[in-house]
Amino acid sequence: MLLPGISAAAGDPAKGKAKAAVCAACHGKNGVAMVPIYPNLAGQNQAYLESSLKAYRAKQRQGGQAVVMQAQAANLSDEDIANLSAYYSNLK
Repeated sequence: MLLPGISAAAGDPAKGKAKAAVCAACHGKNGVAMVPIYPNLAGQNQAYLESSLKAYRAKQRQGGQAVVMQAQAANLSDEDIANLSAYYSNLK
């Protein structure tokens, strides 16, 4: 059973890596942030990453750096989100 907003798509980590260049500015080249206010993405749960990006895109997630993330997620397709989530969840 899937939760609302969670897709069954596994995503393509290689495509996610290619798309992640802009993410690296805050979340680090390998998903480990250098600045404490930004979360590490490496090794995060894929479903969590996917639902978070979709919530930012829908402007349902607020607080912290939400305005920045909403702007970044606004241009991501469901496929982009699945790919990015697959990429970051596979990093250690």
